[in-house]
Amino acid sequence: MLAFIPWDVSPIIAEIGPLTLRWYGLLFASGFIIGSFILTHIYKSERVSQNWVDVITIYMLIGTVLGARLGHVLFYDPDYYLTREHFLEIFKIWEGGLASHGATIGILLATWLFSRNNKFDYLWVLDRIVIVVATGGMCIRLGNLMNSEIIGRETTAPWGFKFLRYNQIHNDSGNIPNEVRHPTQIYEALFCLFLFVLLYWLWNKYKERTPRGLLFGLFVTLLFSFRFMVEFLKENQEGFESTWVLAPLNMGQVLSIPLVLVGLWVLLRAGKTPGNPYGYAPRDLEQTAPPAAKPVTR
Repeated sequence: MLAFIPWDVSPIIAEIGPLTLRWYGLLFASGFIIGSFILTHIYKSERVSQNWVDVITIYMLIGTVLGARLGHVLFYDPDYYLTREHFLEIFKIWEGGLASHGATIGILLATWLFSRNNKFDYLWVLDRIVIVVATGGMCIRLGNLMNSEIIGRETTAPWGFKFLRYNQIHNDSGNIPNEVRHPTQIYEALFCLFLFVLLYWLWNKYKERTPRGLLFGLFVTLLFSFRFMVEFLKENQEGFESTWVLAPLNMGQVLSIPLVLVGLWVLLRAGKTPGNPYGYAPRDLEQTAPPAAKPVTR
């Protein structure tokens, strides 16, 4: 049996002139593409026009990118970015620095705006969108794996990875240390796949009679509970997390706690709103076309 799995995959797929195609960008985009097909199927099954999928995808894309970037800036490195000389670097998203908790906040705000502007029930939208978010989370964690980033702590498990590129970058002497680590990116990707299967199964069971808030509450509670636990297997993302007042907890764990509490609160109240147990959405496919005009007889 292998003592470890060597991982030396290049994060770059191809370089075409000034254009660099990276695995992370491809997987990030794939999450939205796959998600749009899934959401189209869900909306069509519930007699909601698939035209809404294009609209909410735009809201989701903007909310995810802005939320993830600002989350990284504010939660992990405000002392660097919120200075006059580095402020404009906030907009250099292509250089890296996205935070999943910030993306979550961005998605919550984006779906709220979509719901308000288009007369959808907010929790109805969230109950369906989290199915898509689960697939997106899986793709993003696989992108982290291709980048050899967000790695785990050392392990003796036979499925441990030796991240050769990470070791080369972070070792000042240029030698490759013999560090075998937990592939936490794969752990999280597999958990997101599990969430997708679970949420889709529940939605397929109830469809338009899905208890309002059930899928969203379950998703948030399970995802961020798992995130809290898996952080114990990860290396800290920023240096301050090892010495700050909340150590041994890191920033990812601290940010997960309020989201777990919100998820539990929504889950306990799922389907119990008087007069609105299932949420609502415009049932566009139920609308009949106006009758055709009678021909004029001369």
